[in-house]
Amino acid sequence: MVVDDIPDQIFAIKQALETLDDECEVIGASSGEQCIELLNDGKIPNLILSETKMLGMNGRGLLSRLKENPMWEDIPVFFLTAWEDRFTEGSIAGLGDDYIEKPVDAEDLKKRIDAVLKKEQ
Repeated sequence: MVVDDIPDQIFAIKQALETLDDECEVIGASSGEQCIELLNDGKIPNLILSETKMLGMNGRGLLSRLKENPMWEDIPVFFLTAWEDRFTEGSIAGLGDDYIEKPVDAEDLKKRIDAVLKKEQ
């Protein structure tokens, strides 16, 4: 699942990942709140890729909500960020399972997702 308040970002990541892997299905959510709604509706992804800075529930808030629910607490979370500084890197590096800076290199993202999912199995 890709959570981002920029629809073009969701579309680009969805197209890239689904092109790189025929078995990959990407679900988009335009906010942290919509992500929670989808999870409540039973759409449980193998991994969540969330923008850190969104209006309403941001990436950190979403991670907190995921960790509060036993059904969601083990879903790996990658953070997407447009910030490229050491402070931001340090502040989000330990929160999720990984983070990646925008613009996203699809092949790098796919390799990193595969590594986390392999580790989870």
